[in-house]
Amino acid sequence: PQWYPSRVGLQLERNGPYLKDSINIQSLAVSSIITLYFTDLGQQVGWTTFFLTEYTGPLLIYLLFYIRLSTIYDQVESTKNFRHPVVHLACFCHCLHYIRHLLETLFVHKFSGGHTPLKNMIKGCAFYWGFTSWIAYYINHPRYTPPSFGHRQVSFAALVFLMCEAGNHFINVALAHQNHSGLKACFPSPTYNPFTWLFLLVSCPNYTYEVGSWISFTVMTQTLPAGIFAFLMVIQMSLWAQKKHKLYLKRFYPEVRRKAAMIPIIF
Repeated sequence: PQWYPSRVGLQLERNGPYLKDSINIQSLAVSSIITLYFTDLGQQVGWTTFFLTEYTGPLLIYLLFYIRLSTIYDQVESTKNFRHPVVHLACFCHCLHYIRHLLETLFVHKFSGGHTPLKNMIKGCAFYWGFTSWIAYYINHPRYTPPSFGHRQVSFAALVFLMCEAGNHFINVALAHQNHSGLKACFPSPTYNPFTWLFLLVSCPNYTYEVGSWISFTVMTQTLPAGIFAFLMVIQMSLWAQKKHKLYLKRFYPEVRRKAAMIPIIF
């Protein structure tokens, strides 16, 4: 009784998979006696709390570097050096990305009361908040040097970034609509919206657009920290996409069998 329900893990055998909350114990019993193994899963947090905390940090942290606090940068250099327009554009794009994530967490995604260990939220926050600090420090530094190919490079990358952000949003809306409608017998199909046509090629286009956002952000700002972050995001997103793709193959084999997981041909 001292552990709340989301902290309790029940298994049919030691080191076996945890039983889902929707499972009826009576359906598991092969006789009048059934043995359940109890595990304390540790302190848990809701998925909404998890994502709001994870995404609010980068939004606020980046703005602290953007206003060039005296505790971070030398004030003489900050007032003397002219800010290249890409610095302002990068701040806008970065804020747009995380504001979109926050709004989608509140109004688009629907979490079915699931929970995750608190340590996972701490690790996620350390990753996103830490990289945001590293990226923001370099881009907003008074000695920041603009991209090599100037206005053309910045404009092209910014356009791709905005397209990826729009695509990511429309894909998330399409997936949410599918979950809300209860029509789960078929794989999400493209609509009249061109941003959803990526469903024809890959099974996880939201990850494709997410990776595209960070690659274009790296090209736009031409900074090493952003490039490292984009590289790690490609690895992480591809792992998640492969995992989802396998689940889709089990549920929607005819519709998914010819699709890639995240990037056509490569993944």
